[in-house]
Amino acid sequence: MELRALHYFVTVAEELHFGRAAQRLSIVQSAVSQQITRLERELGVRLLERTSRRVRLTAAGERVLAAARETLAAAARVQVVAGEGAAVLRIGTASCATWRLDRALDRLRVSERPAEPKLIDLPVSARLAAVRNGELDLALVRGAIASSSMTVVRAWSEPVHAVLARDHPAAGRPAVSLHHLDPRGLRLPARDSDPPLHDAFLAALPVAPLRPPAGDLSNVLFEVGRDPGGWTLMPAEQLTGSRSERLIHVPFDPPVAVDGHVVTSLATPKPCVTSYVAAFAD
Repeated sequence: MELRALHYFVTVAEELHFGRAAQRLSIVQSAVSQQITRLERELGVRLLERTSRRVRLTAAGERVLAAARETLAAAARVQVVAGEGAAVLRIGTASCATWRLDRALDRLRVSERPAEPKLIDLPVSARLAAVRNGELDLALVRGAIASSSMTVVRAWSEPVHAVLARDHPAAGRPAVSLHHLDPRGLRLPARDSDPPLHDAFLAALPVAPLRPPAGDLSNVLFEVGRDPGGWTLMPAEQLTGSRSERLIHVPFDPPVAVDGHVVTSLATPKPCVTSYVAAFAD
C-alpha cells in the first residue's frame, strides 16, 4: 500500500469531488480515480459511493479515513525526526505578506532547527486540511479554532481596524468605536472564505450584521469604497502598506484584537511546535 494512495483518498474524502481533489493535488482526475480504485481493490472494500451527482464515504471509508490520516501524520513525523523534511518548512498562509511573516521567516532560518520556509497560499479550510494530510508542516490562522485532530497554539494578538470609505462621517477621526458605527453600513465577507476570522469579528460586534455577506474580501472592499456609510473590519497587520484612493483604515477605541494561531499536525514533535510559535510570537 502506497502513502500516495492514502493521500489521494484523504483528499477526495475531504472534497467529496474528484475534480476538486485532482485540482488540489495538481494532477489529472483520471490518476486520482485509478489510485482510489487500486486502493479499494487492495483493501477489498468499497471506500466511496460515486454517482453522477455526488461522492460520499461508505461506512468502511469513514473508518479508513481516520486510519489514513493517522498513517500520513506518522509518516510526516518520521521525516521530521529523521531530518529528511528539515530542509524545507511548508507554511500555509494567505497571499498577503506582513511584517510579522517576514520577521518569522528570518527567525526560522536561524533557529535551533534551521529550515528554509516555503510559503503556500491556500484558503483557510484547505490550509487546515493540508496540515492534517501532511501536505503542510504548519498553517497560520487568525481567530479561534477548536480541533481534536490538530495542534493549535495561540502565537500572537493583533489589532483590528475599521476600513471606511474616505467620505464616511467617521473618516476624519483618529479612532472610532464599534458602538458609534452604523450597523447598516457593515459588510463582511462570507463565512466560508475564512470561518475562524469571521467568527472572531462576529464575537466582537455589539449587534449582529444587518446585511448578508458580500462574497470575498475584494467584493467587500469594493462595496465599502462606493458607499459613504460603508465599513468593514480587517486585521491591522494585513493593512500595513496598503493604499487606496477610496478607503482608509483607523483603529478602534476601545481596541479590538484578534488572536493568531500556529496549527500543526498532532504528530509534530513538541520542540518543533515551540520553535514555530516562537518565530511568530510578539
